[in-house]
Amino acid sequence: MTDASEPLFLIGPGYSARALAELWAGPVFGTFRSDRSRAALQNTRIEPVSISDAYAISRACEHAHLLISAPPDVDGCPALAALGDAVTKAASVTYLSTTGVYGDLQGGWAMEWTPTHPQSDRARRRVLAETAWRDAHFRTRIARLPGIYGPGRSAFDRLRAGTARLIVKPGQVFSRIHIDDIASGVKALILADEIGDFHICDDEAAPPQNVIAYAAHLLGMDPPDAIPIEQADLSPMAQSFYRECKRVANGKLKAATGWRPSYRTYREGLQTILREET
Repeated sequence: MTDASEPLFLIGPGYSARALAELWAGPVFGTFRSDRSRAALQNTRIEPVSISDAYAISRACEHAHLLISAPPDVDGCPALAALGDAVTKAASVTYLSTTGVYGDLQGGWAMEWTPTHPQSDRARRRVLAETAWRDAHFRTRIARLPGIYGPGRSAFDRLRAGTARLIVKPGQVFSRIHIDDIASGVKALILADEIGDFHICDDEAAPPQNVIAYAAHLLGMDPPDAIPIEQADLSPMAQSFYRECKRVANGKLKAATGWRPSYRTYREGLQTILREET
């Protein structure tokens, strides 16, 4: 078993990585690329490390558990390129990927052993990045995530801003995960020394319009008018999401670590976010 006092190194300390940093008992390091990104780490427990300082990167990797949250680009995973041979000094690697690697399952279940079938350039780059990280370190775990929500990134924010849309596509469902459950799930995987591919998601895939309607109900607002997807005039990015329909299973993570989501569905998650906001 891993000792929670061991160092954690966040490559791209964004929304998900910072949530894990709050739960980690040991020292936490995180990369920055600019003065602005370094300033963003102030008033956190994350010690900044310049991504362009090879010596500092090498030192931070020593016996640390790496969490990679930076997305890949057309040239591959920028984190792997930045770390180079220093990766071999790490105790383990956790790569945050996406359930988009499975493509469209027409509402069927994505299990951890389901073959990947990416149907967008973005998802194809994720599959290549997963393979690159498995090759780079013998103790690599891939954590595939569905839609992420949490404080500051929920249906409440879109409803208050007037940008929420209640788009209806019959049979469409998405899986999702609260930010706190990402942190607890990744922590459980690291502490249990598990490697392989895992899903971190809640227990209920749901139609996106149900989430918007429930959030509006909690706010005491009328939900937006329903819009058939054919009339929605979606961006190319949104179109790619709606082209894929799947339910994501989380049984492997539960069996391997004993982890359970604190927010089993979007309802519990939204209720807690609103309670914390008010």
